[in-house]
Amino acid sequence: MADLLACAFLLPICIPLIAVFWLLIRRDGGPGFFLQDRVGRNGETFKCYKLRTMVVNAESVLDEMCKKDPELAAEWKRDQKLQIDPRITRLGAFMRKTSIDELPQIFNVLTGDMSLVGPRPMLTNQRELYTSAGGGTGYFAMRPGITGPWQVDGRGETAFVDRIGYDNRYWAEVSFGKDLSYLARTVKVLLRQTGA
Repeated sequence: MADLLACAFLLPICIPLIAVFWLLIRRDGGPGFFLQDRVGRNGETFKCYKLRTMVVNAESVLDEMCKKDPELAAEWKRDQKLQIDPRITRLGAFMRKTSIDELPQIFNVLTGDMSLVGPRPMLTNQRELYTSAGGGTGYFAMRPGITGPWQVDGRGETAFVDRIGYDNRYWAEVSFGKDLSYLARTVKVLLRQTGA
């Protein structure tokens, strides 16, 4: 219920921003939104909404890059991200730093697939990596969040499997007060533009 009340307050702010950036993204001819399968509570898959920050054929570009560069392939396998990613557009880089690309996930909260605060939703092809590292049980007991401990405390500075510790600690200590604290700290992160 708290998520829905917060969304009702945030929607009038978010919808105009989403519309403006959707139009800016559409100037290159590709889609404005990017839908991707993510793993949610109880391991169920859902469509996660984002504003597109990469070139249209980003997945095939990544495959080619990894085939040509073993070091880059190793970085992707370890971190599930690249420190320097040529697939990200100039506008996309700005949206990532400010987390504007995540705004459409407010609709995932409204449909019940996500919460405002929780573990970051993983890709379906990351599930095996996450579970094989061991101990990642807390994630599957919760709805993933738009923000949370990993985004606030470890964003851009940790390997993918390090998320397990953040997720399990959050699950063990979850409370309304802590969620409010993460929301407040998220605002500080966004103002510093330290997203990735």
